Amino acid sequence: MGCCLLALVLAGAPRVAILFYWFFRPVEFGAAFSGWLVPVIGFFLLPWTTLMYVIVAPAGVTGFDWALIGLGIVLDLGSYGGGGTARNRRRSRD
Repeated sequence: MGCCLLALVLAGAPRVAILFYWFFRPVEFGAAFSGWLVPVIGFFLLPWTTLMYVIVAPAGVTGFDWALIGLGIVLDLGSYGGGGTARNRRRSRD
């Protein structure tokens, strides 16, 4: 039960952070994106990448900023891959 709760918290953490960033810093959030479609898609499909982009984009994406965006991509892919691995382990035990 504890692992499920931890997984839910970690899965929701970037989305909550995006909402807080949008609510408390709307100017920087608006500077990162020119429209509303990309952040909405990112919120649901790639929350870690969207969060990293929102943090680094208002000042311009250069140098080490790309590493942070890459880290967001790795975290997103890891969350999708980790779910598939856990599902396959459960199937093999049954």
